[in-house]
Amino acid sequence: MSNPEPLNATRVTVRAPARLHLGFLDLNGGLGRRFGSIGLALDGLGTRLTVRSAPRMHVEGPDAERAQAYIAATQRALSLHGSYRATIETAVPAHAGLGSGTQMALAVAAGLRWLHGLPLDPAGDAVRLGRGQRSGIGIAAFQVGGLVVDGGRGADTQAPPLISRIAFPESWRAIVLLDPARQGVHGGEETAAFAQLPEFSGKAAAHLCRLVLMQVLPAVAEQNIAVFGAGIREIQAVIGDYFAPVQGARFTSPEVGAVLAHLDAQGAHGIGQSSWGPTGFAFAASSQEAERLAALARALQTGRALDIRVCAALNRGAEITAE
Repeated sequence: MSNPEPLNATRVTVRAPARLHLGFLDLNGGLGRRFGSIGLALDGLGTRLTVRSAPRMHVEGPDAERAQAYIAATQRALSLHGSYRATIETAVPAHAGLGSGTQMALAVAAGLRWLHGLPLDPAGDAVRLGRGQRSGIGIAAFQVGGLVVDGGRGADTQAPPLISRIAFPESWRAIVLLDPARQGVHGGEETAAFAQLPEFSGKAAAHLCRLVLMQVLPAVAEQNIAVFGAGIREIQAVIGDYFAPVQGARFTSPEVGAVLAHLDAQGAHGIGQSSWGPTGFAFAASSQEAERLAALARALQTGRALDIRVCAALNRGAEITAE
């Protein structure tokens, strides 16, 4: 992303990527920081909205109510005046574990900033709009894309800092399994869930951090999908079992869990659930292999069907264009 010229545009379009939350690093917090996350920006699954000045406020499209709330909040935070017409062409599915709220908030804020010729400030806007309370990977996905790691929250943290960003191999693909009939834990439920879970052990947190630093990130740098997948699978097993008392099992959606188990047996890498789900994921080394696995997943569908997609990673941040 680049900052706008110091003049007003008449129409601004923002394309912001969905992100997979591949796991928390430290739910113990014994070193003074808690959470920390590893995540991946996705291509072909995201939010696209267009905003322009208008005589009166009008917001249309999927998730319009939330977008309108973020417009109002951004106006208050930045002392902006006037009315807008906002059209949401696509939106990340809400409460699916894909970062929908953060992407909508940052897309709205970026669009209004560009419209008014103001410099972009995704991290600051995330704080102003109440995003990034635990994970910073949604902010990083919006800013730079790729495979990102944030440093969690310390005593003085406003937005979790980005501590690693590397490009994800262009040939690798994510098989993304959405369950439209379910929602993951979110909002006040999420706060309550963390409050009722037992203390996460320091030993388990150390294990997760070691997996990220000494297995997952080097494997991506060396394009070794088997080692990458084994690391993600282990992270997901630890986190999934920890969250199981709240979400009922390692996977929020039994249907997603059953399909992922089949894909795991058929050679998929790094199966897991994004955040609280219900969205699940697996990885493949090529688009051809990913399509094969996706076809197997679709063939398993009986009755209520999952929404199964094959996505590349997005190795750049949000795209902003103005007219």
